[in-house]
Amino acid sequence: MARVTVEDCIEKIPNRFRLVLMAAHRARNISAGSELTIDRDNDKNPVVALREIADETLDMDSLKDSLVNGLQRVLPSEDEEDAAREERGQQMEALPAPPVELDEAEMLKALQNDRDGAPDGRL
Repeated sequence: MARVTVEDCIEKIPNRFRLVLMAAHRARNISAGSELTIDRDNDKNPVVALREIADETLDMDSLKDSLVNGLQRVLPSEDEEDAAREERGQQMEALPAPPVELDEAEMLKALQNDRDGAPDGRL
């Protein structure tokens, strides 16, 4: 029985953190009754999962999608997404106008008028 090492799997999934997540998810799937793609050889589920990853007998994209779906708490519906998109649009419209560009003389006059309490005709 050949032992699988992390180095064998790192070639397939370069990120160690992602490898751990994927292998753990696959091991849980095996525990839940998912069909094995290799012989068990009296190995435990985490080792079988790592061997499957190392041997590339799994569709990694579907495993990743399954992992992501399993970790999501709330699945947004299309109506909620549309409402959120519309709300963001309304918020953008409600933003104040960009500041007015003033040259140095206009800025000085506006500051003096603010100090003196005189109206300066700005918006």
